[in-house]
Amino acid sequence: MNEKKTCPICNSQRLNRFLTRENVPVHQNYLCKDQKSAIDITRGHLQLVVCEDCGFVFNQTFSLSKLSYGEKYDNAQDFSPMFEKHISNLVNHLVLEKNVKNCNIVEVGCGKGSFLKRLVKDEKWANNGFGFDPSYDGPESILNGRLKFQKSYYDSKSVQIPADVIICRHVIEHVPEPLNLIQQVHKSLKNSSNSHVFFETPTVEWILKNNVVWDFFYEHCSLFSKNSIKTAFEISGFVVEDICSVFQNQYLWLEASVSSKKLEITKNPDSIPGLATKFSKYEQQLIKNWKSKIQKLKLDGNTAIWGAGAKGVTFANLIDPHLELINSIIDLNPNKQGKFLPGTGHPIINYKNIPKKGIKNVILMNPNYYNEILTMLNKEKIDVTIIN
Repeated sequence: MNEKKTCPICNSQRLNRFLTRENVPVHQNYLCKDQKSAIDITRGHLQLVVCEDCGFVFNQTFSLSKLSYGEKYDNAQDFSPMFEKHISNLVNHLVLEKNVKNCNIVEVGCGKGSFLKRLVKDEKWANNGFGFDPSYDGPESILNGRLKFQKSYYDSKSVQIPADVIICRHVIEHVPEPLNLIQQVHKSLKNSSNSHVFFETPTVEWILKNNVVWDFFYEHCSLFSKNSIKTAFEISGFVVEDICSVFQNQYLWLEASVSSKKLEITKNPDSIPGLATKFSKYEQQLIKNWKSKIQKLKLDGNTAIWGAGAKGVTFANLIDPHLELINSIIDLNPNKQGKFLPGTGHPIINYKNIPKKGIKNVILMNPNYYNEILTMLNKEKIDVTIIN
């Protein structure tokens, strides 16, 4: 098993391992049609370390060869009103506040293309778009040719496409060598006089501070703090204009522009190494506490998890790998309903089936969705206890 001995961002050798998990599913958002294929999914080794010099967190034993992003990969979150509001806010910010109009927009890792479509579909904004993603499964060209897609990764050949704006949302955390991606983006913009990049990624500080044990999983091999992502972009030749927390502090939103000058690199690990050390002391006890809690809940009736995304998959694999405690997984994505959870094989259901399944308690994976879930349940007159 190959281990990275230096930080992929600042090349430091001062690395501190704080989390190790064996035999974890490498994919969290894979559509598994039957229980056997869900249980037999490819697995890997999670060994997270923190760089003591810049605060970057990464999986020291990550292997990209284990992953397969294609049509069976579905991480769409558009079915949630809460997430839909977040997306609308980002689009309004880009168009109305950052004046992303009359632009050639490239989206790196566009998924099914829904975000890019929002930026291009309104003709008065006069934007053109080009999206890259191996999991994209729609037509190659839409909106009279103003929006095109390529079912592939963004690579060295992609930089030839003219771009004024490059957007990359929830991709860089999947990339084991993030500087390579950032530098490719820089290369594609070097001849543009007024270009900007916008990146969104989970913030590791939120995960560590809130002891979210189910937010560390194989796909996310590169996790950033505000300081470490600033360092990465400065090393790659960008002027970082703004980094802020969005989605109730769970994500980082970075805005940057190309610089032709040599930049001073700011490198500050801040509180991340200390938070990682503290997290490592309590992780196993937190898992033990959750198992004990669900065992007690089972006395009242069946228990389900709300959320068949990365959080739900990781939680189920940590707490109930053999389908002994949790009855099923609830998800709003119709493409996941009727499928089975990667790693454990738990059935994924529509929330309207809660009464039929005898579910009395629902464990909520993300507190951001509490109010919308409560509204849905009340509308259907479904009486369950929601546990954060």
